[in-house]
Amino acid sequence: MSSPMTSSASWQLFWAFLRVGLLGFGGGPAMIPLVRAEVVTRHHWLTDEEFADVLAIGNTLPGPIATKMPGYIGYRVSGISGCIAAVVAIILPMIVAMIVMLGIFSRYRDVGWIRGMGQAVVPVVMIMMAQLTWDFFDKSKASLGWLVSIVMAITSGGLIYWLGVHPGWVIGAILLAALLRPKSNKKAEGSA
Repeated sequence: MSSPMTSSASWQLFWAFLRVGLLGFGGGPAMIPLVRAEVVTRHHWLTDEEFADVLAIGNTLPGPIATKMPGYIGYRVSGISGCIAAVVAIILPMIVAMIVMLGIFSRYRDVGWIRGMGQAVVPVVMIMMAQLTWDFFDKSKASLGWLVSIVMAITSGGLIYWLGVHPGWVIGAILLAALLRPKSNKKAEGSA
């Protein structure tokens, strides 16, 4: 039996991710700034650093980020019931919208304003993604310095876009390097 606190947290998770699901036009990556706004800014369930870690690990795993992040965050905040509440809340608007929109689209696909709706959302999603990119660059610059941040961004971009390396491999390599680095620093500090 769940406690009132867990039940309350599950409902908060449900409403938070329902808002994301309702307003998250453009798919999973476009939802990331909305998830951050709910989870970090509004409810303070995670810090920016924890959110960045969840995003990085979520990107290395197979499947859509739109369900992985809410599932993990929900579980972290309120256990299994929180996980279920967050995932149901994020997918419910998508399922309903897909059924309704596909019905409308198939019936009125040649109408100009129907085509224009999809095109009009693209610049808004672009700005949301740019804002998230800038926020992450600021955090990276604060923790690693601007030179290391730029070198890592250019290197990652080159590997992903020009060489076709899957982003999961790049993120996995960075996580592995981060895991291995503190051990060598601790040994150096211990011998000094």
